[in-house]
Amino acid sequence: MKKKLTILFLMLILFSCEMRTNNNENNNKAGKEYYYFEGMYVPFKLTSDLTHLSDNEKKMIPLLIEAADLMDTLFWQEAYGKKDSLLQLSLAPEIVEFAKINYGPWDRLNDNKPFIDNIGKKPEGANFYPHDMTREEFEKSDLQDKNSIYTMIRRNPEGELISIPYHKYFSESIIKAANLLLQASEYAEDESLKNYLILRAEALKNDEYLQSDLAWMDMTTNTLDIVIGPIETYEDKLFGYKAAHEAYILIKDKEWSSKLEKYASYLPALQGNLPVPGEYKEEKPGSDAQLNAYDVIYYAGDCNAGSKTIAINLPNDETVQLTKGTRRLQLKNAMKAKFDKILLPIAQALIEEGSLDHITFDAFFTNTMFHEVAHGLGIKNTINGKGTVRSALQEHASALEEGKADVLGLYMIDELYKNGEIFSVNT
Repeated sequence: MKKKLTILFLMLILFSCEMRTNNNENNNKAGKEYYYFEGMYVPFKLTSDLTHLSDNEKKMIPLLIEAADLMDTLFWQEAYGKKDSLLQLSLAPEIVEFAKINYGPWDRLNDNKPFIDNIGKKPEGANFYPHDMTREEFEKSDLQDKNSIYTMIRRNPEGELISIPYHKYFSESIIKAANLLLQASEYAEDESLKNYLILRAEALKNDEYLQSDLAWMDMTTNTLDIVIGPIETYEDKLFGYKAAHEAYILIKDKEWSSKLEKYASYLPALQGNLPVPGEYKEEKPGSDAQLNAYDVIYYAGDCNAGSKTIAINLPNDETVQLTKGTRRLQLKNAMKAKFDKILLPIAQALIEEGSLDHITFDAFFTNTMFHEVAHGLGIKNTINGKGTVRSALQEHASALEEGKADVLGLYMIDELYKNGEIFSVNT
């Protein structure tokens, strides 16, 4: 039996049907109408086998965690503002913990309803834009780089909108994080990982991420991995423009990953057989797509807010996707935690006993995997020449993209099943 090492505790969602109001004296100070779901979050130990890591790889982990914690600080600023200004209020301990989970005073699982008194509705643009800015004001402005995913929008002393690049707005933390990545690169024995860390450090300092994204796509032999920087735009519900900072530290499960390799070869055919008119299939995703399984040993920032991410399809850059494709990372240990703590209890309550044998982790893993595969299929640029699909859809892009991935993922499973392919990663 391999030795297991506990890395950290993570709060994973566990839904309950019971909702109640806590009206004790302490909670009244913080929120007279503070609602929470009984058992919404539960502590869970995520473990990973570190025995196959080299001594140098183990030395990298503390440096990467320190860099990830800086992304956590930046996400607090993007999602809410100054963390201390909220947590120093006279709050009950459980509300403080709830605020930490949600990165602010709004319940992410309840349509961002505020759970602290005198806190208004969460701004649609989070803290990426001035809270008094209207959509119309932004659209009429002639700011340079206002649509960039790597800029904060603020007001100058005259009250005019200005655009500030992330690497300048967050300069102190960005420089620290970049230096930590460079320190970690000195221990990297895998040349592709070393190259990525060096390029990612430079990207943090200038907001030019293309070369580091391409380098990340070239990583195939590394065991230790990190996803770090401003990546997803879900937090910006005003326009869907601004990317939020986050970090994952990952360890590749090479045994499971080897079982997923064959599915990558099916992607060109699946793209060509999409049930849509031909003009929507003319773009060809890059052929370097990867499917791998990982254990996650650290979450920070956007991916740690509320519920925990269990699979990743990156990079989001359309240029990278069309040139090389994407990497699909299945976070197996976090996925297993959610399967055990969420899906199984729900299934046991809703599914008749004779069918419970069909509720398996293998099926859950496969369904999640093809959801991520689906993100990489379809067109990335509009067929009328009006830019990327993501920019054209603005604040609707994330919801529609996730819906597409759900439906298309099931379609692909059905197509491969009809063709006699076997999906089980245990086969």
